[in-house]
Amino acid sequence: MDQRLTDEELAPVLEPVATARGLPNRHYVDQTWFETERDKLFFDGWAGIGFAKDVPANGDAMPITFLGQPLVAIRGRDGKLRVFLNICRHRGMILIREAGPIRGAIRCPYHSWCYDLDGALKATPHVGGPGHNSHEAIHREDLGLVEVPSYVWRDVIFVNISGEAPPFETAHRVAIERWREFDGPLFHSGADSGFRLDVATNWKLAVENYCESYHLPWVHPGLNSYSRLEDHYNIEEPGAFSGQGTTVYRQLADEKGLVFPDTPGLGDRWQTAAEYIALYPNVLFGVHRDHSFAILLEPVAIDRTAEHVEIYYHAEEALDEDHAALRARNSALWETVFKEDIFVVEGMQRGRHANGFDGGKFSPVMDSPTHMFHRWVATRLA
Repeated sequence: MDQRLTDEELAPVLEPVATARGLPNRHYVDQTWFETERDKLFFDGWAGIGFAKDVPANGDAMPITFLGQPLVAIRGRDGKLRVFLNICRHRGMILIREAGPIRGAIRCPYHSWCYDLDGALKATPHVGGPGHNSHEAIHREDLGLVEVPSYVWRDVIFVNISGEAPPFETAHRVAIERWREFDGPLFHSGADSGFRLDVATNWKLAVENYCESYHLPWVHPGLNSYSRLEDHYNIEEPGAFSGQGTTVYRQLADEKGLVFPDTPGLGDRWQTAAEYIALYPNVLFGVHRDHSFAILLEPVAIDRTAEHVEIYYHAEEALDEDHAALRARNSALWETVFKEDIFVVEGMQRGRHANGFDGGKFSPVMDSPTHMFHRWVATRLA
């Protein structure tokens, strides 16, 4: 059943940060609200579902189940990545069950209807009776795979399942422009540049924690030792993203002084700066002079989230053998940092079962990026 926030419930969340309250407990523990958020926050907008690096070659396909939706990402013969509903138009059978290259056509294992890589229906064996592969009632041009609007930004595959959102370039114009200097190729080295964390928390708490730097001194003392709380600033774009940045980024180096190559053409400020934003609803990005990362939050259940972390480099040289040990150190460093957050988001999830919790109070100075995310959720659920 679709839920809506009443004006009375909405008002405290939409207050200015100094007087606002956070979202009520039920948004973290109630299954009905989880399903409403699925429709209104994920399906109606642009949500991250996977990584383009996992569909590298023409003809490659990757099935993805996202919030119950059977999807498949396919790189066509033209090199374009498309996303379709992973179902046959005949009887709704799942088409592609494992990631890998498609040899020839996409063939339904049930009645052998066949589709091209661009989704066009090409063959309907015996559809008009034995030996008759066509019928006047079957219009192949109308029965291609159902394409889902998709867009790849910073290697993340975004989809708009409802098909009703503005184009990604419009919806996230500000984020794209903000990081225009990082528009060059991204290089991923494989298993040593990615990991997954399974966390017993609602996906929103992972976003809320990532948005702010307030927790650094106590949760990330290692980071805070050189990039201190006072070195950070808030990043806020209403209705789209929020996060934080630092003016003190320390480039990782090995004992011989080897570092990762910089992004070509960066402005001077990026020599010492780094930024971290949550692109609503579920992708967390970080950019630095020499590498970037993306964290895709997969809401597995109302109290379970899979965090898919992938690290990218800005020059192909970073993938060579000379940098292998440094890449391993970099991945280990970020895995340590992100694991430090787990007890916090899991603790807040358990805390949301407390009947007396009223949504919480925000620090007017330190919590405004998190409050902005709450406002976005509340407004879309109003």
